[in-house]
Amino acid sequence: MQNNINSQEDKNENKLKRWFKRIGLAGFLFFLIKGIVWLFIFYGAANIVSC
Repeated sequence: MQNNINSQEDKNENKLKRWFKRIGLAGFLFFLIKGIVWLFIFYGAANIVSC
């Protein structure tokens, strides 16, 4: 009986770890793309002002 409970806890822990890894990757990609977009916006604004 105890072994079954530990097995269930391990499965839940693995699911939680995978979920955090996916969120971490998604968050990293989101902020990376957001930062690149902002760089293009500032670059475009600088070019408009300098013309």
